[in-house]
Order: sequence, then C-alpha cells, then structure tokens
Amino acid sequence: MSLGDLIVNSGAQGQLIRTEPIQQRSADRLSALLDAAAEVVDEVGFDRITTAMIADRAGASIGTVYRYYPDRVAVLHALRERAILRFRVRVVDEIAAQAPQNWWEAVDCGVSAFIGLYRSEPGFRIIHFVERERVSVSDPKDAQSTTFARSLADILVEEFGLPGGPDLIFRLEVAVEMADALLSRAFYVDVNGDERFILECRRVLHDYLVEYYGPAAGA
Repeated sequence: MSLGDLIVNSGAQGQLIRTEPIQQRSADRLSALLDAAAEVVDEVGFDRITTAMIADRAGASIGTVYRYYPDRVAVLHALRERAILRFRVRVVDEIAAQAPQNWWEAVDCGVSAFIGLYRSEPGFRIIHFVERERVSVSDPKDAQSTTFARSLADILVEEFGLPGGPDLIFRLEVAVEMADALLSRAFYVDVNGDERFILECRRVLHDYLVEYYGPAAGA
C-alpha cells in the first residue's frame, strides 16, 4: 500500500448535499459555506449552530445553504467528512516529512497530525459530531477508526515488517480510540493543547503497542 492509499481508502460516506458542484464557482461557494460553519462551530459549538449563522458568516443567503444542504445536520456531516479527509492528508504529509525509521515513529506521525490540526484547522472539533439517527454504520468494519487502522496497518506491515492480520488492525483501532480521547481532552480548554495530556497520550500508545510488537529501535 502506498501513502496515497491512506487517503483514498478513507471510508468516507460522501457529503449529504442536494446539488453536486460542477463549476469552480459552485465548488468555491460550497467550500466557503463549510469554512463559515467551521468558524461558527469554534464559537458556539456544533449543538447550537444554525443554518442562519452559517449563511450570515459566509455572507450568503439561507437559500444558498439549502441549495446544497437539506439542513444544519447535513452541513455538519459534510464539515466532519472534510476534517477527516484533511487529517488523513496531514498524516501522509507528516510521514513524508519525517521519514520514520521504525513503526513507532510512523504511528507517532498520526499523533502529530492530530495535534497539528487541532491547533490550526478551524472547527476541527467537528470530528466528534455524530448524529446517530441520521447517519449510522451498519457494519462496524466501516467505522472511520477501523478503516484508518486498516490502512495504517498495511503500511506498517509493508514498510516495517509488523505481522499483519486482524489483530494488528484491532490494536491500531484501540490506539486510535485512546489517542482520540486523550488528545480531545488535551484541547478541551487549552487551544494549544495541554502538554501533560499530549505527552501521556504518546506514552500510553507507545507502551500499549510495544507490549505486542516489541521496542522500536531508537524510539
């Protein structure tokens, strides 16, 4: 598996939009709506956001929002999908830039990507938005954490010789869930992230995976 596959195999369900943008102008308008939604999410949270707030921040009419999205929930799901895709791109960029020498350094690139986006990506907290009545995962194997773990597992097997199979995927999924919880807590109040939780996140993930795959040289 190539690093590009980490992005392609995202398991994304597709944005819940009414009109697919064809012209660049429409695509730009759609992007502006999501940018506006991201800013409002940071200000009021995704529970209180309204389509009127999004339209006002984007300098657009309510009709423009409804042209693309049936309601606020659809906007939030589209924003979450975009955030997940940007996380995957960031992981690929981190791996390419850091050129990890062992499996732990590769896993740690994912942690760094998450931290970097929390610090720089407006509305990144949207990744925790789930409206179960509108969008559900019928098969647990299709969950975002599972699809990402599966893609990362393939890279760790091919590049660093870890034993492949369902056990590796499961343990990486556990690691993803732990990292998500600890890093979310790190940024719950502190916009730059509480370094205590960030360091502890790295330690917990490292120690958990080392128990199964042995020390990574130089880690």
